[in-house]
Amino acid sequence: MTDTASQLAKTAGGPAFRRSFAKADGRMLHLYGRQPHNLTPLNQDKDVIATGGELRFHPLRQEWNIYAAHRQNRTFKPAASADPLAPTMPGGPATEIPFETFELAIFENKFSGLHPLAVKPIELSGIESEPAAGACEVVVYTPEVHGSLHTIGQDRRCLLISAWIDRYEKLFSKGCHYVLPFENRGEEVGATLHHPHGQIYGFGKIPLVQQAAIDAFSGGYDLAAEIVRAMPEYGLTQSGGTAAFCPRFARFPYEVWIAPLARRAGPWECSKDELAGLAELLGEVTRRYDAFFGRPTPYMMALHAAPRGGGRNYHFTVQFYPLLRGPDRIKYLASVEQHSGVFTVDIMPETAAAALRAI
Repeated sequence: MTDTASQLAKTAGGPAFRRSFAKADGRMLHLYGRQPHNLTPLNQDKDVIATGGELRFHPLRQEWNIYAAHRQNRTFKPAASADPLAPTMPGGPATEIPFETFELAIFENKFSGLHPLAVKPIELSGIESEPAAGACEVVVYTPEVHGSLHTIGQDRRCLLISAWIDRYEKLFSKGCHYVLPFENRGEEVGATLHHPHGQIYGFGKIPLVQQAAIDAFSGGYDLAAEIVRAMPEYGLTQSGGTAAFCPRFARFPYEVWIAPLARRAGPWECSKDELAGLAELLGEVTRRYDAFFGRPTPYMMALHAAPRGGGRNYHFTVQFYPLLRGPDRIKYLASVEQHSGVFTVDIMPETAAAALRAI
């Protein structure tokens, strides 16, 4: 059984350690903390794990999509007593994390759509298809059942950033061409587990949206100059050389981006001050959303960084897409948005910035 420990080279907020542990079913679990984790594992389930699905190419949209029928059976809104992301208690049911406590955990998704061992799909005449190679991981922010990027605190956010940087390095080294850490928060977004967590997808192919951004930066688009032009009217706040702002070209009402003021390809290139600022603003944006809407705000958040091997002039961002246009009004992605890709934005970005800045 694999069980190794090491100290991370690139960290935010102080030293960080990783323990990599092979679970009974063969999936890897990585435990991150300020102190080395050395607890003895408790009881574990040994389920049969699906090894990903397949990719099929959409000839009209010119994009590859994942087909993974086994995900239909993934865990759906379990009772609090059956929280799969909580620590395993002595004598209690097995969870995904077979230890009595931890600080932050990342493990291979049991219901992965992308997998390094994905097999070649059955050939369909006239359809391009390939194995859905890659990785899908779950990131558990805290052993606590409730919380958010705001409430977990600055040190835990810094630890999360350290873990993200470590996973970028490891997944790139395993052949993933694009790595996307993200969080789906709230039932309106489709989150089926309430425990504070995110995910990481490692793609064998660069997704269409990310390739467009790579091409734009390579072609000379200057996001640093755009941030300067947008400030202060569209800015919320700054910290450590990192800014939170509403893009003037936002597609979602109250959309917010976080980015270093200077161009950085990804968080691995950021200075310690920029990483601390990023950590602070991750919590600050979440706090402002919840205060403004008067409720835990459902959103889609993702880190947009350069692909494997780098991207010329790429400028790293964290992008928040909230699913609300008012406290009780959901921004639905209906026919026009889904069929054309053309969004109708109900709240002007300058109005959104002023409202969130006032919180």
